[in-house]
Amino acid sequence: MDELYEVVAETVRIQGTRILATLIRTLGDVQLAEDAVQEAALAALGAWPVTGVPPEPRAWLTVTARRKAIDIIRRERARGPKERDSQALLAFQDDDVVEDDLLRLIFTCCHPALSPTTRVALALRTLCGLTPAQIAGVLLTTEVAATKRLVRARQKIAAARIPYRVPPDAELPDRLPAVCAVVHSLYTAGHAPAEGDAAYDVNLCTEAIRLAELLHSLLPDQPTPTAVLALLLLTEARRPARVDDDGQVVTLDLQDRTRWDQELITRGIALLNESLERSDRQADAYQLQAAIAAEHARVPSYNATDWHEIVRLYDLLVAVSPSPAAELARVVAIAETGDLDTAFKLLDAIPPSSRRHAVRGELLARRAQYAEAADELQAALDTAAPAHPERAHRERRRDYFRGLMP
Repeated sequence: MDELYEVVAETVRIQGTRILATLIRTLGDVQLAEDAVQEAALAALGAWPVTGVPPEPRAWLTVTARRKAIDIIRRERARGPKERDSQALLAFQDDDVVEDDLLRLIFTCCHPALSPTTRVALALRTLCGLTPAQIAGVLLTTEVAATKRLVRARQKIAAARIPYRVPPDAELPDRLPAVCAVVHSLYTAGHAPAEGDAAYDVNLCTEAIRLAELLHSLLPDQPTPTAVLALLLLTEARRPARVDDDGQVVTLDLQDRTRWDQELITRGIALLNESLERSDRQADAYQLQAAIAAEHARVPSYNATDWHEIVRLYDLLVAVSPSPAAELARVVAIAETGDLDTAFKLLDAIPPSSRRHAVRGELLARRAQYAEAADELQAALDTAAPAHPERAHRERRRDYFRGLMP
């Protein structure tokens, strides 16, 4: 029953987002649409574990959400225009419309009138179906604060009459970076979950890629959405080899590259090249990350990796879009070239974190400083999520280093 409930909950989460997008367009009211979809989701969670997931879950949820929206409107005794809205709800649901509505929803979440943090919170709520408590965890705030932020965002959308649409070409430059950041963040949340006992969330990764495909199809001549899709595909191509049959993390140097998806790699590299051509070879952060992923993907073995080229790309990435994650990855690449002195010097300038401790431990082991390496891995464990698969990997590395101590 627990497994069935999980299937039901995941189906409701994914399909509910698509229905929510269309309800928002139809009603013009984010809160009302969310209430209707939530009531439909609760109905599904009550019925499906008993009856089973229907053959067409989106159709079931759509019909139920329509009825719930109409019920809510009528309970509020809202006549006139809203009564007409309730009648219009009887006729929607077309696959093409759903895709367009999702894009409208992404652009609405990323309107420049909303603060960057609010855009992320609203996107996590409407596109991912995360609860205020989960959003609070992502934003490192309280559930109350996250809830208030969402309420204010809905109020601002209504008060400012922010249009629920994909903006015209003239407005795209201001909106597109935020939209791409949201789609990329969704994939990152699935590819490297911050908590839980799974190495990745397949459904969330798949949904992020689907949204990236939609964005690329809407704006095929824009380099940034093309680069985002390229990056996601090149990263996703390696997913089958990231864990072994026991669910243990497999590091890049030990991955079975025959398990990498070559079709995704071929398409990802082609999209990257298209993106670079459209930007006159002036790379942004997504293009640089995709180029790094392509360098790994195009060689037959870890030993064949051109680490000097990867260092060059990371140098550019840190200059264009500095972040602790990019700086740590550059340190690893520099160490792979054999320049440990530079790697340690750069590492010392990066703020402490679980991953920084782990990287430092691996570098110390290369100098045969096994006691210090084991201590760093223990520090990484002390600051890591308790059940994450990375934890078991770091425990094995710590124990290995301890076994090498004199």
